[in-house]
Amino acid sequence: MSNKSHIRVNDSYGAHNYHPLPIVISKAKGVWVWDAEGKKYMDMLSAYSALNQGHRNEYIIKKVKEQLNRVTLTSRAFHNDKLPLFLKKVCEFSGFQMALPMNTGAEAVETALKMARKWGYYKKKVEPRKAQIIVAANNFHGRTISIISFSTEDQYRDGFGPFTPGFKVVKYGDSQAIKKAINKNTVAVMIEPIQGEGGIIIPPKGYLREVRKITRENKVLLMLDEIQTGLARTGKNFAYEWENIKPDVLILGKALGGGIMPVSVVLSSRSIMSVFKPGDHGSTFGGNPLGSAAGIAALEYIEKNKLAQRALELGDYFVRELRNIKSEHIKDVRGRGLLIGVELDTKAREYAEKLMKDGLLCKETHDYVLRFAPPLVITKEEIDWALGKIRKFF
Repeated sequence: MSNKSHIRVNDSYGAHNYHPLPIVISKAKGVWVWDAEGKKYMDMLSAYSALNQGHRNEYIIKKVKEQLNRVTLTSRAFHNDKLPLFLKKVCEFSGFQMALPMNTGAEAVETALKMARKWGYYKKKVEPRKAQIIVAANNFHGRTISIISFSTEDQYRDGFGPFTPGFKVVKYGDSQAIKKAINKNTVAVMIEPIQGEGGIIIPPKGYLREVRKITRENKVLLMLDEIQTGLARTGKNFAYEWENIKPDVLILGKALGGGIMPVSVVLSSRSIMSVFKPGDHGSTFGGNPLGSAAGIAALEYIEKNKLAQRALELGDYFVRELRNIKSEHIKDVRGRGLLIGVELDTKAREYAEKLMKDGLLCKETHDYVLRFAPPLVITKEEIDWALGKIRKFF
């Protein structure tokens, strides 16, 4: 079938809740993909940072195939022999004491919200049904009813009310706004170290350090959503490491599954995680042996191949070269590691489509920003190839 034929069938049978670029990917390897008609493209999106280790990573696929031949699913009604190894690995990799595995990023965020509320009631002794969680404007944490309840994006909320109460939205990057919003019922602050969907927004230097100080002083949990920014994407294993702090709760997903399986996790201390008792929370597929095998391999590959260092060095180079492009349409180039946004004075979709036709895949975010976030296995030569394409249109 041709690209157009696939798209026509998709539009006929699928809900129209996405507006993808008009490309049909049928094969992929590393940083490259091929469409249904055999044309080759460079992937500069990485499935929103779920493919940090590259498409069809051989090491991860080998480990997952080995697990496929043993056992794939048990549910949490029984123990399996792969989950304990995954929990140990992700805790050692991150430096946290305990982990609760789920599947998607949104599930992990919901898990963290439930944990924070229960911690507030049972440990902080907040009055029942009064817990407040502070979040940032322009956030993106997923699309469940509770999560969109504190979104500031009108489209994400349109037609989906009534909304879940208990959230206070403050300006992103303003630590004093958080300080002022805290009251006796505040149990947590949940933010992204860098707002990805929001347009690659990097907060002022010292913001996370100050928020960490404020939350500690007020016995409030600091929960960081590193679903997109974590696992070597920004040049460190976790973006919060740029500020030399550590949150109380860390939320991971996307690249944790190595681009093979949906794997997410909430990490915290024994004291905080102990609020969960059998029956409080769960998932049939969360912690399944196949996903656990993928998660272990995904973390091992990041470590063995020093992907954080690669992202740091290649990201600095990529940003520098993008800033050297002289164009009246480029307002700003910002990024950390290989999470980069190019802000334009015109709609970015037009440029994403032009670059697609020339063999480079990226995507617009918040209308005016082009996001460049290639797999971290990309080489300098491949970045130079991409820069040649980008320069053609600016």
